Amino acid sequence: MDPRTRQVREIMRTEVVTLSPEETLDLGEDIMRLGRLRHMPVVEEGRLVGMVSDRDLYSRSLARALQLDGTSLRSFLRSVRVGSVMSTQLVTVVPDTPLAEAARLLSDRRISSLPVVDDRGRLCGLLTDIDLLAAAYLDAPADSAPS
Repeated sequence: MDPRTRQVREIMRTEVVTLSPEETLDLGEDIMRLGRLRHMPVVEEGRLVGMVSDRDLYSRSLARALQLDGTSLRSFLRSVRVGSVMSTQLVTVVPDTPLAEAARLLSDRRISSLPVVDDRGRLCGLLTDIDLLAAAYLDAPADSAPS
């Protein structure tokens, strides 16, 4: 099937690991590293309020810049709330968005994931650039590749 005529709902990930704004960066870093994730929606009472990416964490760069050892870096990350570093200027799609439109958003905005929300702003799923590539060329289910 031509991926340009399909909808986001057909390939989006529906099992999405999320954080709350009150959680700390050390937890986010651990989950992202262990789950090999690049993006995590930040949700409050079911509503999408932000996104954290591996780029937002900057732990390696931060550690180098501040000359922190592993223990000091963990202590620092434990002191920072997700809500203080999450992106809040979000580009989202709804489940019935055509994949071609989602691909255009990813390309034009130079981002690599799109939270999928319902009409009330509740998180339904996540669509990544990898999901689109897999749908277009591999016929692979979205859950087979890391986000």
